[in-house]
Amino acid sequence: MLGFFETGFGNLTWGSVVMIIIGGALLYLGIARKMEPLLLVPIGFGVVLANLPLGGLMESIVAGKVVEAYAIGGEPAGLISRVFYYGLIWDIIPCFIFLGLGALTDFGPLIANPKTLILGAAAQFGVYFVFFSALLLGFDIKEACSIGIIGGADGPTTIYLTSMLAPHLIGVTAVAAYTYMACVPLIQPPVIKLLTTKKEQAIYMKPQLRPVSKTEKILFPIIGAIIIILLVPKSAPLIGMFMFGNLLKECGVTERLADTAANAFMNILTILVGICVGCFMSADNFLKVESLEVFGLGVIAFATATAGGVLMAKLMNLFLKEKINPMIGAAGVSAVPMSARVVQRMGQQANPRNFLLMHAMGPNVAGVIGTAAAAGLFLGIVH
Repeated sequence: MLGFFETGFGNLTWGSVVMIIIGGALLYLGIARKMEPLLLVPIGFGVVLANLPLGGLMESIVAGKVVEAYAIGGEPAGLISRVFYYGLIWDIIPCFIFLGLGALTDFGPLIANPKTLILGAAAQFGVYFVFFSALLLGFDIKEACSIGIIGGADGPTTIYLTSMLAPHLIGVTAVAAYTYMACVPLIQPPVIKLLTTKKEQAIYMKPQLRPVSKTEKILFPIIGAIIIILLVPKSAPLIGMFMFGNLLKECGVTERLADTAANAFMNILTILVGICVGCFMSADNFLKVESLEVFGLGVIAFATATAGGVLMAKLMNLFLKEKINPMIGAAGVSAVPMSARVVQRMGQQANPRNFLLMHAMGPNVAGVIGTAAAAGLFLGIVH
């Protein structure tokens, strides 16, 4: 019979208990509050599993010894550490998620209104602002890149960049990115209201965008991939998979592949990335002052990214004959489609005639491209 201290109960620490409570909170948000349940439920359960002592899910072999919480440089031994090592550290899962995202994405609103690409680019201000802020707080340049990319509101990109530059931060940066994506309806409205007048919020935009031809939709991912990757070569894994997934969707002859990428394949990857990220959040990795700093910087990143998009829209209105509603700039934060829905709701509150969803989807999709390009730029500079 096992003695008390040979069981998990006998090895519980206050840190483990705190992290199990945090895991429970993420499960509550996902299940009861329905905040990004497809992500927060596996992440939350992974946090609980990782902090149950002696389970060995994240064990690794380092210098002949079994250690917990997977150390870079060791050989994966536990079940989840194997998936984490081969899936995330080798950058397989995030890139394949971009394949699925591409198969789910409609570039029509962006093609119909190309100037919204500027709004997606402007929203990346949050990424660079927090990058420099993290440097000032004492993080090294690789850690600062990994923290700054949270402002892109793109979980797979955050995981991809952090796994390459600062793997020890992958738990906190990924959870910050996904948590704040779920909290977009809470974070963005105060920033939008602060930067816009009621008159600006009520600006009417015609709901009907120009029709986009099938040829345009087929050519866009091909030409887009070529131009972006030539400009930012290190973005090739993310942009390449994103555009390939979209080409599968739009070309009209690969329906089965597009359906698999957008549904079954994407669901499998979501389960894997969620449980892996959660399991990396052991008490030893997460309960640090730097983790709180990362979460704080994450909020600032989202807020400044939102501000960047809104302010760019206001600037563009100085030169446009047909004014755009500056709130659609907030959708340049690439939390697809949550930020576009926030803009839609606020637009109808300000002017019941407004239907801004399709207009907001242009900068929303552009934000995904902008964040992937920002990650490629960081990699080109420091990796």
